[in-house]
Amino acid sequence: MRKSLTVFVLAIFVLGVWAFVSVPAASAVGGTIAGVVKFSGTAPTPKKIPPTKDKKVCGKAPIFDESLVVDKGTKGIQWAVVSVQGAQGKWDGKGATLDQKGCMFRPHVLVAPPGKITILNSDKILHNFHSESKKNTPINKAQPGFRKKMTVDIKKAERFKIKCDAHPWMAGWIVVTDHPYVGVTDAKGNFKIENVPPGTYTLEVWQETLGTATQKVTVKAGGTAKVTFTLKK
Repeated sequence: MRKSLTVFVLAIFVLGVWAFVSVPAASAVGGTIAGVVKFSGTAPTPKKIPPTKDKKVCGKAPIFDESLVVDKGTKGIQWAVVSVQGAQGKWDGKGATLDQKGCMFRPHVLVAPPGKITILNSDKILHNFHSESKKNTPINKAQPGFRKKMTVDIKKAERFKIKCDAHPWMAGWIVVTDHPYVGVTDAKGNFKIENVPPGTYTLEVWQETLGTATQKVTVKAGGTAKVTFTLKK
């Protein structure tokens, strides 16, 4: 009887220690910021771009100007960047990858941590990666069709435009940030930023043709803060 009681007490102790170790303190749990970025006014009609070079590759699928993409149904804006200003945190260590596919940059807006970015060439034709960075040294590198992969090093946080000198309609953006609390809107204008430390922050949205807007947001541990931005020309 005494032996059984000892085993029972030991089991309860082990379970208690496991629960204490496995469940984080409430103060250490981050929150989520979720929302939508919308366009005020009539949604612009997508502008089709006829390729003027390497038509066998670049003309396989329609090419559209992505500088302002608005969903006609929801008026959500794609490719807007939403960032938690003043947040402190580290990236998970994974690098970022940008592809040149269909004679377009994929994604059109890339968010990345400081460091090396992998540049792919899925088209197997000559492309040219040309950055208009200012805080970082501008990069201008040719990437022939046989060079499927190359890397560039962006050490400082900065938002800058990229282009391909070989195909003048190709344009995109890279947003390098010191923290991971940043998101890019999808085709419906939706975004979600997870694991944000609890607190009150300034939330900033940026869109390449519409500029920036800000609003305050309070993040609670384990909670979800809902946000709506409306941008106009």
